[in-house]
Amino acid sequence: MKYSLFFMLSILVLGACTKSEKAQFDIVIENGNVIDLVTGNMEVQTLCITDGKIIKVITNEDAMDYESKQIVDAKNTFLLPGFWDNHVHFRGGDSLIKANKEFLKLFIVNGITTVRDAGGDLTSSVLEWQQHISDKRLVGPNIFTSGPKIDGPNGTWAGSLAVESNNDIVKALDSLQTLKTDFVKLYDSRISGEAYLQTLRMASRRQLIISGHMPFTVELNQTVDAGIDAIEHLYYVMKGCAANEKEVTQKLLDKEIGFWEAMPMLLKNYQDSTAQETFTLLKQQNVFVVPTLHIGKTLSYLDEVDHSKDPYLKYMSPGILATYEGRINRAMNSSEKAIADRKALDAFFGTLTKSLNDAGVSLLAGSDSGAYNSFTYPGISLHKELEALVASGISPLDALRASAYNGPIFLQKPNYGTLSEGNIADIVLLEANPLEDIKNTQNIRAVITKNTVHANTQLKLLLTSVLTEINNSFK
Repeated sequence: MKYSLFFMLSILVLGACTKSEKAQFDIVIENGNVIDLVTGNMEVQTLCITDGKIIKVITNEDAMDYESKQIVDAKNTFLLPGFWDNHVHFRGGDSLIKANKEFLKLFIVNGITTVRDAGGDLTSSVLEWQQHISDKRLVGPNIFTSGPKIDGPNGTWAGSLAVESNNDIVKALDSLQTLKTDFVKLYDSRISGEAYLQTLRMASRRQLIISGHMPFTVELNQTVDAGIDAIEHLYYVMKGCAANEKEVTQKLLDKEIGFWEAMPMLLKNYQDSTAQETFTLLKQQNVFVVPTLHIGKTLSYLDEVDHSKDPYLKYMSPGILATYEGRINRAMNSSEKAIADRKALDAFFGTLTKSLNDAGVSLLAGSDSGAYNSFTYPGISLHKELEALVASGISPLDALRASAYNGPIFLQKPNYGTLSEGNIADIVLLEANPLEDIKNTQNIRAVITKNTVHANTQLKLLLTSVLTEINNSFK
């Protein structure tokens, strides 16, 4: 009898030990088709998450016992790192703070778990949102921000830091570092070529990450040599690909022509040999390029396309819609030649994007969504940008890399970009394979942001809440 009791107790103890040895996780995403953005390979894996990080990746060959507070059945879905929109704007002044805040939900609904805010006049609000999202008091993506842009005196955008002298540059960079912004954004509306290049040099000495436009009074190779890390939009790359860049630059310095007058001159003198030298320079210096193709096409065809039935129009507040009027009016009042030139430029930019990608230049997918950028809606426009990249001739894999893989590399965030052990658990689950059709990025079953699962039902509720907020607060 004693032996029998001892035996029974031993069995109970062994059972308890076995149970205690099971790995414990917060979230387990089981049996999803995980796409590796580095190789393009796909494998059925189970991702185990604790404290917002991927702790363990389990394949069929190394099954293990575990327990989890939440289990997500990912069978027949396709898993990717959460999308990055690498060019957005939060702006429009205090009256549009609430409207901009609603954009955060639209990003999550569209599987965008990180955005790069490329300058605006709502920095204090953006920094507050950053903290509240981190503390889970607010639903939204990771926000990496430049804070206010750097420009010349009386710059186009409200809130910009004006620089003319070295002392101005020191003050501007000091203020951005005090704010602990994630990168520096340069703009080209009023800044002199000399102040622009000097800002690049001084920011580089501080080892700051820098992106921006480029005043046409400097040459592209000067900008690269001075230390820029990413070029926003393709106008400036095109300038560096034209055989007559020096001549056009001098005309701008002499104020014989303006920015838009220079465009057809540069496009006409695009030269493949010059372009290849420029591509090599960009690649060697590890300079990223942000094509922003979708907004380019949207703005180029404002005279033809009726946006009144756009599905996302209803998610924009009246205040945001009012900011669209400026670009719309300019498009409608442009000359026939200006409209034709803009459309020719838009067509060329697709070709230029493919050439950059073929040459191995790193691209960043960014929508340029936000106030003032007519009908370029936060959230959905990133998917339209991915479509535009593929339409230019780039593979779906390279388009996806331009979003969630290259974005972290540019901002030096090594714990993003792949669904690997130790990385941040920002994940999107798709119902269909985006490598087969890039439009499948919009077919979202769930979005995971660190330790929170936003299932399809919750995503729909988020979208509804935006509409409710607009109807109740903005009208």
